[in-house]
Amino acid sequence: MTKKLSLILLIPLGLRLLSLNQSLWLDEAISANVVNNYSYSDIITKFSPSDFHPPFYYLTLKAWTSIFGYSEISLRFPSVIFSLITIYLVFRFFGFWPSLLLAFNPLYLYYSQEARMYSLVTLLVFCAYLAFKTNKLFIYYLFVFLSLSTFYGSVFFFAAISLYWLFKKNYKNFIIYSLAPGFSFLILSPLLWQQYQISKTLLVSVENWSLVLGPATFKNLLLILTKFTLGRISFYPKWLYYFISLIFTTPLWLLVFLRSFKQRKTAFIFWVTLAVAFVFSLFTPMFQYFRFLYLIPFLCLILHKNYFYTFIFLIFSLVYLLNSNFHREDWQSLSASLINPIYIIESVADPIKYYRPDLKINDLKSISPAESEITVIPYASEIHGFDYRQKLLSQDYQLIKETSFRELKSETWQKLKK
Repeated sequence: MTKKLSLILLIPLGLRLLSLNQSLWLDEAISANVVNNYSYSDIITKFSPSDFHPPFYYLTLKAWTSIFGYSEISLRFPSVIFSLITIYLVFRFFGFWPSLLLAFNPLYLYYSQEARMYSLVTLLVFCAYLAFKTNKLFIYYLFVFLSLSTFYGSVFFFAAISLYWLFKKNYKNFIIYSLAPGFSFLILSPLLWQQYQISKTLLVSVENWSLVLGPATFKNLLLILTKFTLGRISFYPKWLYYFISLIFTTPLWLLVFLRSFKQRKTAFIFWVTLAVAFVFSLFTPMFQYFRFLYLIPFLCLILHKNYFYTFIFLIFSLVYLLNSNFHREDWQSLSASLINPIYIIESVADPIKYYRPDLKINDLKSISPAESEITVIPYASEIHGFDYRQKLLSQDYQLIKETSFRELKSETWQKLKK
C-alpha cells in the first residue's frame, strides 16, 4: 500500500513539475493580476462583478501568492496540489488503477498546471461526490457551495445527481439534493445578478463572444471526446491529427460506453451531466471541453483498470510536456520583444501587464496613432469583430513586419511619408 501510494503521488508530481515555468497565457495572467492588484474584499466587490466566475479560486490563490509570490511556478502550484489531492482520494476510495489513469490523463495533467480554477473545482466536485456516495448530507451541501463558488459550470454535475434520485423515484432525496445548489445560488445571487447584467453587455459589444463560450454543437461534443483522450495537443497536417484522434478516441469511448453498464451510478451521473450541459447550451453557450474537466475522475472510475489507456494517457502527456510547440501562448517572449508604442485590445492585455508593467498599453479598438511606427498585437481582434487593418490603412499606415511567437504574433506598422 505504501509503495503504491508513493508511486501514485511522486510520479504525478514529477510530471506536473515539468514545464511548469512555461509562459502564462491570457487567463492565467488575469488570475495573476487579480491576486496581485486586488485586496480580498475587492476581489469580491470590484473584480468579480465584471468577471464570469465566482471568487473562491481567486481568494485561495491570493492567500497562496501572498506567501509564495507571483512567479509562473508559484501561481500554478496550487493547481498541482489540488490535482494530487484528487488523485489521492481516487486511490483511497477506488483503488490504484483508476488513480493512475487520472494521474496520467493528458487533459487533466494540462489543467493541473494551469493557474485557473479547473483543478480546484475538480477536487471540490469529487469531494461532493464522495459525500453523496456515503450519504453525508452536510458535507455534500458544503462542497456543493464551494464548487459553485469556484466554477458555476459544476452545477450540471449536481443537476445530474438530483436527476439520479428522480430516476430512482426517491423523491425525498431528489428534493433534498436539489436544494443544495439552490441554496448555494441563493447565497451567490447578488453577485450572479451583477455578472448577468455585465454579460449581456459583453455579448452585444463583443461580436463573436458566444463562439468562445461554447455553443451546443456536434463539433464541441467531438472535442470533448477527443480532448478527454489526447489532451490539448493538436498538430499539422490536420488529416494526420484527425486520423490519430479517430484511432485512439473511438475504442476508448466504446469501452466507456460498455463499462457504463457495470458502473451504473457513476456512469449515469457522468453521461447525464453532459446531456444537461448540452441542452442548457442550446440557450446559453457553455459546452467547451475544459469546462468539464471535473468529469475526468469519473471517466477513470468507469474505465477502472485498463493497461493500454494508462500507457496511452502517459504517452500523450509526455508529448505535451516535452514538446514546447504544445505549450501555452508565449506571451513572455512576445512581451520581451516590445519596443514601439503598443496597441492591443485592452481587455486582453493582462499578459503584457504581467510581464512588462513598464509599458504603456494603447487600446487597439480606439486606435488613432500619431507615432511614425507602432506595434500591433492583433490577439482576439477577430472575436471582437474589429478590422484594425482597414483602420490603419485608412490612416496611411503600412504593415512592414510580422513576428511570430507560439500561438501569437505582433505586427510592426509604419506611417507612410507624404
